[in-house]
Amino acid sequence: MKPGLRIVAPTAEKQKVRPAGSKVIAIIMPTRRPNSAYRTREYLTEREVDRLLKITKTNRNGPRDAAMILIAYRHGLRAAELVDLRWDQVEFGRNACLHVRRVKNGVASTHPLQADEIRALRGLMPEGKRASPFVFVSERDAPFATAGFARMVGRAGVAAKFAFVVHPHMLRHGCGYKLANDGHDTRSLQAYLGHKNIQHTVRYAEPAPTRFKGWWKD
Repeated sequence: MKPGLRIVAPTAEKQKVRPAGSKVIAIIMPTRRPNSAYRTREYLTEREVDRLLKITKTNRNGPRDAAMILIAYRHGLRAAELVDLRWDQVEFGRNACLHVRRVKNGVASTHPLQADEIRALRGLMPEGKRASPFVFVSERDAPFATAGFARMVGRAGVAAKFAFVVHPHMLRHGCGYKLANDGHDTRSLQAYLGHKNIQHTVRYAEPAPTRFKGWWKD
């Protein structure tokens, strides 16, 4: 035996064989209710996103938080895609664009950046310097976590006094519904959101009021 080591008695109690005919008490774990029990829809409107942006701009890290919501909404990003966004995916200049990498075996694409998005992203680079290869980082310059983004969005929804619980994926769905309502065709929308299967894209055209525009005349 090595010096400094001693034999101790086991503390784990051995499981006994249950006698035949004994009663078994079943413990039923609580199950999560469907999303419809928590909210009536799974997307945010453009006005609701604007309310979130207005609220998050007052946060301690307002420029970063508002930029996260803006970029996630405009480009239909999942939380995992947003927090993994890196500066080498961002191109500034005359033809500013965002190289979007998708998770879940999605199709990558390149999206143009609007002026307000460029300003928001440049605001994350004090004196033009990038403290991390990741676009969105914590106060310690560590990559932002999906859980942290979810908490931030949830708090913004409460502060904005929404009547339902807000979660990050509602930004992606909001993007899809907004573009469908604007009349963009389903194939282009499929490429924009990175869907491999067009059936995942068709859902965004279902609630579009423009589908029925002109059916009834005054």
